[in-house]
Amino acid sequence: MLAFLMDVVLVLLVAMPLLAAIYGREYVHRDPAAGFLGVWHVAIELVFPAVAVLAFWRYAGATPGKMALWLKIVDAKTGAAPSTARLLARYVGYFISSLPLFLGFAWIAIDRRKQAWHDKIAGTLVIYDD
Repeated sequence: MLAFLMDVVLVLLVAMPLLAAIYGREYVHRDPAAGFLGVWHVAIELVFPAVAVLAFWRYAGATPGKMALWLKIVDAKTGAAPSTARLLARYVGYFISSLPLFLGFAWIAIDRRKQAWHDKIAGTLVIYDD
């Protein structure tokens, strides 16, 4: 969970200044319920993070937050690097894990293999990479 929070902060540190530069300083104070403002908003808030996360997972085995904590994503059965299809399923699974008050992430605390719901969905496992 700490790695995920570190990654969220990193994305915000990149996205917020870009969005403020495009839409003005008042963007930071706008009501999030107002919806998306345009193509740049969608690109920076949705597309950029998805592409960045999937690229880090695919080519480094972890996002910067996971790397900082010496964690790595592997295939749960083989221990090898997961396929791109598994990584896509894991990314979609993040939304499923977060919907019921982040219960899918909290599941790590009680699961014997320490898998979150998105890991179970994708057949992945997070291990220490020492």
